[in-house]
Amino acid sequence: MFKMEQTWRWYGPDDPVSLQDVKQAGATGIVTALHHIPHGEIWTIEEINKRKAEVEKEGLKWSVVESITVHESIKTRTGNYKEYIEKYKTSVRNAAACNIPVITYNFMPVNDWTRTTLSYKMPDGSLALYFNWVDLAVFDIYILKRKNAETSYSENIATQAEERYKNYSKHQLEALADVVMAGIPGEKKGSTKEMLKKLELYADIDADSLRDNLCYFQKEISEAAEESGVKLAIHPDDPPFPILGLPRVVSKASDFSYFLNKVDNSVNGVCFCTGSLGASADNNLPQMVKDIGEKIHFLHLRNVAKDEEGNFYEADHLGGDNDMVAIVKEILTLQQEYNKSLPFRPDHGHQMLDDLKKKTNPGYSAIGRLRGLAEIRGLELGLLETLKA
Repeated sequence: MFKMEQTWRWYGPDDPVSLQDVKQAGATGIVTALHHIPHGEIWTIEEINKRKAEVEKEGLKWSVVESITVHESIKTRTGNYKEYIEKYKTSVRNAAACNIPVITYNFMPVNDWTRTTLSYKMPDGSLALYFNWVDLAVFDIYILKRKNAETSYSENIATQAEERYKNYSKHQLEALADVVMAGIPGEKKGSTKEMLKKLELYADIDADSLRDNLCYFQKEISEAAEESGVKLAIHPDDPPFPILGLPRVVSKASDFSYFLNKVDNSVNGVCFCTGSLGASADNNLPQMVKDIGEKIHFLHLRNVAKDEEGNFYEADHLGGDNDMVAIVKEILTLQQEYNKSLPFRPDHGHQMLDDLKKKTNPGYSAIGRLRGLAEIRGLELGLLETLKA
């Protein structure tokens, strides 16, 4: 029976979670990136092999690249986008030459991900990542001051945002801005001025245009990937709905169906993130696993809990709204059908126990992910027994 490959995201030598910690968690594969390479520049074979040697020295394997970041010029198809695509293709070829089998990327405009707090207190005292529409509206309308931002929100959300803005302290507003802008690639600390500039690049780009740009990019890099023997895995939008006036094109089943059929080859595929996709009540995750099938090349397994307004926090891996039992069962069935093991990692995790006293990368503290990995590992073993029967 084919089991999932257990992997762990590692941010390199400066990660507070060491490779020794990863080994003790029981993972065998590492998911990492060359974060020190400037945004849009080439990953050289020398730099890739240097990181690979660090991983292998600890008896681990570099299983997945996450991520080679896509330059904004490529997403908007403006400026030197062709040059950046060529650089991207070179990085793909170089990763393949170093025998790293999967490359993950995303096509989210401006922000790689968006939350409104990184320390949402759970009933057990642990801390989770959280997305709240009212707080996003406070940021968008009153801090960022995006033109006509209020039209992006319901009257109820806009009214709540106005009241909340009046009651927030200067410190609370600054903290909110820092969190929302934390997902801007290539920025040490984002600024509202810089963010507005980036948003302006998308003034004339709607969902159809962005979808065309995505497929153009996928076609270009797929050719390099097929020649090199490496798989490509696009990560869903996070969260999976339009925010800050930006379109989203990797959020729902019809999105995946569109680009996988438009650029249909052996390498163009998906990083199936149950947390990102599960933040939308419209997504049926077990059915999506069935529908995407062999085009799933990598898995992020985590859970979320949503309320009626669409706010969500990241729940325990086996808690929340996503039926993780049904999802993992479909994944295991898929693996047996196609005779392969998919790499997965426990995605995010609560900051808990001793990690509450430590400085950690948001969502990537050790103990919460250790718990998630153990839970998914146990769930998998139990489900494999049912599949054998």
